[in-house]
Amino acid sequence: MDNTQKRYGYTGQGLRVNLTTGQITKEPTFPRFKDEIGGTALGYRVFWDEVPPSTQPQDEANKIVIAPGPFSGSGALCSSRTSITTIYPTIYPMPMIASAHVGGDLAAKMKLAGYDFIIIEGKSAKPVYLYINNDSAELRDASCVWGQGTRRTQTTLANQTSPQASVACIGQAGENLVPMSVLISARQHSAGGIGSIFGGKKLKAVVVYGDNPIHIHADPKEWQKITERNIELFGSLNQHVVPSAPHPMFEFFSPGSRWNGMPGNVWQKANPPITLPFDMRSPNRISYRWCASQFFLGKPQGLKIKVRNNGCYACPLRCYAIVEDDEAAARYHINKMTEQTCMSLYFGRVIFPKIAAKRDLPAARQASMVGIQTMDDLGVWCNYGQLHRDFKKLYVDGTWKKILPEDEYKAIPWQKIEDCDASFLIDLFTRIAYRQGELGYWLGESTPYMLKHFGISEDVWRNDKSTNYWGLGHPKHHANEDDGQVGTVLNCLYNRDPMCHGTVNFTRSGLPIGVQKQIAERFWGSGDAVDAVGDYTPTNEAKMRRLRWIICRKELHDMLGLCSWMAPWVVSPNKSENYIGDDDMEGKVFRALTGMNHTAQELDNAGFRAFTLHRAYTMREMKEMNQRKKHDFYPEWIFTDPKDRPAFTKGTIRMDRDDIEKSFDIFFKQIDWDVPTGAPTAKAYKDLNLEFVIPVMEKEGLMPGK
Repeated sequence: MDNTQKRYGYTGQGLRVNLTTGQITKEPTFPRFKDEIGGTALGYRVFWDEVPPSTQPQDEANKIVIAPGPFSGSGALCSSRTSITTIYPTIYPMPMIASAHVGGDLAAKMKLAGYDFIIIEGKSAKPVYLYINNDSAELRDASCVWGQGTRRTQTTLANQTSPQASVACIGQAGENLVPMSVLISARQHSAGGIGSIFGGKKLKAVVVYGDNPIHIHADPKEWQKITERNIELFGSLNQHVVPSAPHPMFEFFSPGSRWNGMPGNVWQKANPPITLPFDMRSPNRISYRWCASQFFLGKPQGLKIKVRNNGCYACPLRCYAIVEDDEAAARYHINKMTEQTCMSLYFGRVIFPKIAAKRDLPAARQASMVGIQTMDDLGVWCNYGQLHRDFKKLYVDGTWKKILPEDEYKAIPWQKIEDCDASFLIDLFTRIAYRQGELGYWLGESTPYMLKHFGISEDVWRNDKSTNYWGLGHPKHHANEDDGQVGTVLNCLYNRDPMCHGTVNFTRSGLPIGVQKQIAERFWGSGDAVDAVGDYTPTNEAKMRRLRWIICRKELHDMLGLCSWMAPWVVSPNKSENYIGDDDMEGKVFRALTGMNHTAQELDNAGFRAFTLHRAYTMREMKEMNQRKKHDFYPEWIFTDPKDRPAFTKGTIRMDRDDIEKSFDIFFKQIDWDVPTGAPTAKAYKDLNLEFVIPVMEKEGLMPGK
């Protein structure tokens, strides 16, 4: 087969869009990207080959690589994540390479239109949007939607093109080059931190329609069998495989489980209301297992306003909650219908100290509704709630009054915070989106840049657990509170938050620690690879082996187009199988789809290859070999405990500094990176088929031992 032709799971081509010249060309996927699989790996390779590491976010030389994966558009379960790689403006002390990941239907529509990737380069002189309709691609005038929010933009562009098109666009925050801005796809799905890159290029949106087939190598019966097996392994969101409350149907339960859909619960705003069916173990009941509105807004009011679930293309879970809030709509003149999941359903209330921890209050719910709609429409990014926590801390300790100009401070309606008036959020996010005043401008720059401007030490944030601030501009994301040393080291290695659920999907699955250890023995060679949350033991080789596996799967999922909120599937809800999942589920789907005979280990190595290339490019950006000292930061608050309980005491997530350093020692030794510096060695590059990296790293003085 000609390497430029279609392959199973691939279209065989991508688009290169030059915004400066207006030229759009098609390029073959193979043989150039034969080792990259897709997604982030493809993005990192484009940047390595084409973008000088000194490039800044708003430079014309910066690029945007939009890349789904081979699973996208095939109907493979949970396969609608799109990776978008660029030079991130929110990373500190300097912008660096990173990837955003967005759900919805963008990935599927790209593949169905016939493209494995889109490389966007240059800058347009005027606002444009990219419209792709199968074999046709063109840049169109976007002046009619420039200055508009994401909601109106999506409606307008769908009307101009096709109501079945996928529309991904920026709001006013991106247009105004606010670093803390997003790309919104399918109305609610956001790719955080990249809105200003689109805005700087005057690219308002990417609109894609396609209806071509994605060819699957396996025969239909084999494909159906694999899909049905995959469904059998599904739990609830984050692969929680036991319910949140005891029930005769289940052997175990866990109060923190997101399997909160229980028999008899009623989604009261559905028409007619939906009463959840009895046997929640049935694979046909997957979409009823998770109720985001109940989890984040409290059971009574969460169920009171619940309409139904929604979600991404090819996902049976449907993790987004569609809610209808007549009270919030009447009081704040917002749309009564809201669709979101996870943090957006509760971060609105975080701004208000009196209701921040009281999810059951109507005022807390209304703040969430107003916050969701305002942020999404303006295209403001919360950075996993870091923006909200930063604002609140500066408000509670009185710092805003000290650092803002007097006239600006007096113009801000602070009393609304004390009154729990959600209209304050409209004022706040508008200031950020339009870069108004010192408060609006610097909150939109991201945490460390704001702190530096106001003369506040970054150490203040790293020492205060209430901020959740980790380092390099990002918050913690499933760190020591979920997975001890494994989560801690993971959070140190990426330029932005890892966006990795391979840790929490296992440790918070809801299974008792004894069962988890049996599964750990099977897949990572030792039960010592996992501890019960809050009952941590000293680090060991097995934990760091599991960390490597987690990184491999994080990158592999981003390459295949898989959602890590559901994958991997090493645990299952099936008592008959001792709750053991399938460590090779991703591999089985990949082989059936593509016909390529990659083993699970080979696929994991492909993931670690992408991670290593990311590390190498980061070193070139920083001109620094000693990543361990200059990049791999952890905050001081991980070494504290409110009751001053020592590390390795049951009931605390406190870490031990020497133990964390030992974890890095073990991990870097296992992966053949230089232990003192955390830099990949020549052997590490060669083992991962990255020989082309070595001469560059040697020339730039970034190779250990040279």
